[in-house]
Amino acid sequence: MGKVKGRMDESILVCVYYGPNGERLIRRGHKLAKSMDCPLYILTVDPLPYDEFDADKSQYVDKWQELAKELDVDAFIIRDNEKRPTAKVIKEVAHEYNITQIIIGQTAQSRWEEITKGSFMNVLLREITFVDFHVISVDRAIKDEVEGMFEKGVRAYLVPDGDGYRINFTLSKEARFEGIFFKEIGTDFNNGIFKFMYNNKMCQVPIIEDRVGDPSEISCKLEK
Repeated sequence: MGKVKGRMDESILVCVYYGPNGERLIRRGHKLAKSMDCPLYILTVDPLPYDEFDADKSQYVDKWQELAKELDVDAFIIRDNEKRPTAKVIKEVAHEYNITQIIIGQTAQSRWEEITKGSFMNVLLREITFVDFHVISVDRAIKDEVEGMFEKGVRAYLVPDGDGYRINFTLSKEARFEGIFFKEIGTDFNNGIFKFMYNNKMCQVPIIEDRVGDPSEISCKLEK
C-alpha cells in the first residue's frame, strides 16, 4: 500500500457502509483509479466504537481490509465512534487526502446513520464542492441474501472447558474472555459467533453447540 502513482492531480475516495455492496464499490473505485493511475482511498464511518461493531459489520470490515491489501489501496480509513454528521466526516477526509472523486452506494441515503429520505446526496453536494460524485446501484438480491443471519448480540463469556472453551452467559471467576455472542437465527442450540477484544485487536471465534469451534477457524488465536 502507498505505492507512488503516476498521476497526483486526481484521487478517489470510496465510501462504504456495511453490506455486500461495499466490495462492489471498492472494485469499481479500483478500476477507475487504475485507469487513471491515481491514489485510491476507502472510508467507512460509524457512530459506534470499533469494539462495539456487531458480527456482520466486523466481518465486512475484515473483508474490506483484506481487499484493500489485495488491490494495493493507498489507505483504508475507519472513523469509528464518530458523533458528527457523516457528510462532515467525508468532507474532512476528502480535504485531508485531496480527493477529487467520491464513490458512494445508492443505498447510502438509507444506510448512513443520520440520513433521511433522499437528502444525503444534497448534503454532500452542499458540503463538498469541486468533487465529482459516482453513485453506484446495489444488487438487492445479494443484499437480501446475507442480511438477517444473526440475532441481536448479548453479553457472554468464554470459560475453560477441557482442551478448549465453552460459552457462558453468567460472569464467574472462571471467565477468561468477555464479549458479545451473536446467535444464528433459526437454531435451537448456541451456535453463532463470539466477538471480543484481545491484545487491542477485535477477534471472533465460531461457537458450535456452546463450545468454541474448530481451532483452525479461529481468526484470533486464544492463549490458554
